[in-house]
Amino acid sequence: MKATHMLPGARCQQLATSRSQLRPSAIPSPPPPPQTLIYRLSTQLRSAAPRVVVAGNDSSSPDEEQISNPDPHPATALAQHRFWETQPVRQFKDGLGPSLVEGPIEQPTPVDAVKQEPYNLPALYEWTTCDMDDDRTCAEVCNLLRDNYVVNEASTFRLSFSKEFLRWALCPPGYFKSWHIGVRVKATQKLVSFITGVPSRIRVRREVVRMAEVNLLCVHKKLRSKRLAPVMIKELTRRAHLENVWQAAYTGGLLLPTPIATCRYWHRSLNPKKLVDVRFYRLGPRMTMSRAVKLHRLPEAIVTLGFRKMELADVPAITKLLRGFLSQFFIAADLDEKDVEHWLLPVENVVDSYVVQKPGTNELTDFCSFYTLSSSILNNQNHSVLKAAYSLYNVSTKTPLHQLVNDALIVAKKEDHDVFNALDIMHNHAFLDKLKFGPGDWRRHYYLYNYRIPFALRSPALGLVLL
Repeated sequence: MKATHMLPGARCQQLATSRSQLRPSAIPSPPPPPQTLIYRLSTQLRSAAPRVVVAGNDSSSPDEEQISNPDPHPATALAQHRFWETQPVRQFKDGLGPSLVEGPIEQPTPVDAVKQEPYNLPALYEWTTCDMDDDRTCAEVCNLLRDNYVVNEASTFRLSFSKEFLRWALCPPGYFKSWHIGVRVKATQKLVSFITGVPSRIRVRREVVRMAEVNLLCVHKKLRSKRLAPVMIKELTRRAHLENVWQAAYTGGLLLPTPIATCRYWHRSLNPKKLVDVRFYRLGPRMTMSRAVKLHRLPEAIVTLGFRKMELADVPAITKLLRGFLSQFFIAADLDEKDVEHWLLPVENVVDSYVVQKPGTNELTDFCSFYTLSSSILNNQNHSVLKAAYSLYNVSTKTPLHQLVNDALIVAKKEDHDVFNALDIMHNHAFLDKLKFGPGDWRRHYYLYNYRIPFALRSPALGLVLL
C-alpha cells in the first residue's frame, strides 16, 4: 500500500507500508513539486538532488554511518550548492574522516561587531517581526503557510498549521520574537515570506551547544524568482548572532552540504478506509477493504496498567527519565524542566503525552508522546482533514517499548488520528515492524550549521526530534 502525504520538513512524500501485505498503489510517485519548500528552504537554492546512498559498514563505530558523497565537481552540482558553498557547513569536498576537526567551523566574533542593520531587500519589500501572540499576525502566518508552504503535485493534500500549533512550535521558553521574521509588500502590507528560528540546547557528544532550530521558510509562490530565500537565511543568521548564538540545526528532504545523519519516516495506518477514500492509500489488486481494516485493527482498550495522561506534577520525574534516556545518544536535545513542560505537557490537538505510573506508588516508569499536524484534503466530498500523529519521545524502563507505543496508537486512534508517523531514530526501530509501520520512500537529512562532525551518524544515534 503506497501513500502520498505531506510530512514535516515541507515536502510531499511517497510513502509505503511493507508489512501490511498491501500491494503498491498505482498512484504515480512524483518527485517533490517545484513549489514545495524542502529543508524549509525555497527551491531557489537548489534543483533536484541525488539521494544519499547509505551502506552499513561493520568496521565503523556503532554511531557512524558510511555515506557515499556525490561528486561535487560537475557544473550542475556546483550550481545547485552555490549558496551553501559560501556558508560554514561541512562541504562534500571535505570528505569524511578523523582528519576533520570536530566542533565549530567559524569562531564567534564579539556581538558588538555583528552587522547591526538588516540585509537589504528588493525595493518593494520590507522586513517585519511576526508576533505570534497577536491573533491577526498569527492568522496571516497560517494563511501564508496554507497557500504557499506545501501542497502535493496532485493538489489533493495541503499541510495545515493551526495557531495553537505554531505557538507551541515557535514559542518555547526563552524564544526570541526577533527570530520570527517576515517580509511584507510595502504598499499593501501583505505578508509574503516567513522564516523562524527557536533557541535550543543540543548536546553533541559531551558538548552542550546553544543553537537555533531553523524552520518554516516559506516564500510566496509568485515571488520565488526574487531570491528572497538566501537573504532571509542570512537575516536570521544575523539576528541569531546578535543573541550570541553561532550554530543551528535543521532538517530537509534533499541532499545539501552535508548531512550529519539520514533517517526515514515510517507510517502506521489507523484509518485505512478513510485513507483509501481520499487517495492517500490505494489497495493492491489482492487486497480488499475488509482485509485492510482487519489487518490494521487495534485493541479497544490500552494494555498497560497505570497508563494515564501526563500532568503538570509529572514534569520533574519525566525530565529525569528523559535526560537519562537521551544521554546515550551522540546528538540529543538537552532539556530541563521548563522545556519538558512546554514540549510535552498535553495541549489539545497539538501534543499528547502519557506516563506509566507504577500501581500503588507515585513512581513513573515510562512515558510516550506524539504531536498532531493535519493536512487539508482538497477536492473530496466526504473528507476535509487528514489528521496525522508524529512520534516525539518514548522512554521505556519497565514496560516493553512496543507495548507502550501500541497504547499510544490506541489513544491516537480514539482521538481520530488517521495515520501515525515515526522516524527511525533513537530506539524506534524496536517497535516499527512489530506494530505494522511501513517505511516511507523519502529520507530526511539532519544538518548542523557552523558545526562539523567528521563522520555521518546512523539514525539510531540521534536523540533529537526537529519539528
